[in-house]
Order: sequence, then structure tokens, then C-alpha cells
Amino acid sequence: MGIYRLRDGKMITGICAGLADKYKIDPVIVRLGAVFLTVFTGIWPGVITYLIASFIIPEVDHSPKKDL
Repeated sequence: MGIYRLRDGKMITGICAGLADKYKIDPVIVRLGAVFLTVFTGIWPGVITYLIASFIIPEVDHSPKKDL
């Protein structure tokens, strides 16, 4: 499965939680990275990208299970 928004553990729309879950890293690190990128790119590009992503990226209830 590609990128997804995670309903469990979300703070706003679940984009950072989904990315953290997909790449198996702490969601706080992803959120801090998103904040720093947003601030360093002039705020609006990051906000607009986040809003567009929240409409495009599908939301799932829980982490997708991989077949072993």
C-alpha cells in the first residue's frame, strides 16, 4: 500500500502519523520535520501542500497488515 493517513494517533488529519507508520519511525520526528519544512519554506507552501494532501491521501482505520 502507498501513502495513507492514519486515523489512530492522528493530531490533525493523520498524514504525519501515516508516514511515520509506513516508515516505522516515531510520529513526533515526522511532525517536527513537517513543521520545520513549513517554516523554512515560507509557511504557505507547507500549509497548502498539507491541505491538498489531506484531501488526496486516503484514510485508514489502522495500520495495514502485511502478509508474511
